[in-house]
Amino acid sequence: MSLEFIGHTSSRSGAEVIEASGPIIDKAYIRHMAHTAEANGFDRLLIGSFATWPDNNQVAAYVLHNTERLGVMLAHRPGFVAPTVAARQLATLDQFSDGRLAVHIISGGTDADQQRDGDFLAHDERYARTAEYLTVVKKVWNSDEPFDHQGDYYRVKGAQSSVKPWRASGVPIFFGGSSAAAFEVAGQHAEVYALWGESLAQTAETIANVRRAAARYGREEQIKFLLAFRPLVADTEEAAWARSRDLLAAAKAKYPATPVLNENVGSQRLREAAAQGAVLDQRLWTEFAAVTGAHGNSTALVGTPQQVADALFEYHKLGVDKFLIRGFDPVPDTLIFGRDVIPLVRAAVARDA
Repeated sequence: MSLEFIGHTSSRSGAEVIEASGPIIDKAYIRHMAHTAEANGFDRLLIGSFATWPDNNQVAAYVLHNTERLGVMLAHRPGFVAPTVAARQLATLDQFSDGRLAVHIISGGTDADQQRDGDFLAHDERYARTAEYLTVVKKVWNSDEPFDHQGDYYRVKGAQSSVKPWRASGVPIFFGGSSAAAFEVAGQHAEVYALWGESLAQTAETIANVRRAAARYGREEQIKFLLAFRPLVADTEEAAWARSRDLLAAAKAKYPATPVLNENVGSQRLREAAAQGAVLDQRLWTEFAAVTGAHGNSTALVGTPQQVADALFEYHKLGVDKFLIRGFDPVPDTLIFGRDVIPLVRAAVARDA
């Protein structure tokens, strides 16, 4: 997998400071977002997973059915279906899409959201379960003969699947999590490690940690890296920063003065970045993350298309070759970024090759 740009779609319109509208499953919106991304240089769309959201497997199938080239990065939480079932579900969807599926493994968001679906395991136990889960999933994909497995979390006898992923290498496994336990599982199983938009120094530190974990499995040179941002792009730098001020004002009006804080390590790291300053490395805007409590991907790169492209290229030089881009105003931001920024980044990477 080479340089990739990944967008995002929900099941209906809305964002942090844009009220959700339309039916909970808005087919017209999903189609529009998918077509906008496909027509403007994106390679995939992330489809998230939360305990209160519609089934993202079905949203992914709809996106893939309504596009020709665009792939999907399907968020998937181990622990709620058997790994043998998940392996067949993912392989089936991959076959229907002619190999356009990637799976993004998330061991747990917040304790509260995990518990809504009945998962009460502690943080490190969730990652231990994920490691075993992925071991079984991969064995289903790779085994031509029935096999048995007995571990700490799963036991199967005579497991076998007649459906395999589109490619012999399997469905690409993306992986999220910023703790030491997450690094260990990523080092063993992930093809792509995903992290939220941190400073250059923080990103270099995380890449080094994950590569050290991967080296223990002989995979140091195999693992790739994805970075997630919320770019604010405008024709002039002044206009881009003016938009950041408008977003910050809207967030302050909507969110409490002391926001609810996510306990996951990724959110903690974004808040640590915000504590270092409102703007880091010239372009990394952290105030939105601070005001909203860093609930997920919430830092932005701010500037003109060339300035944002230059900032992304600095991350590429650290070893990042995949960028997850989610707009504050989803459809128009996807259009602007795809039209004005993606070609500049691709050109810079090609010159550097």
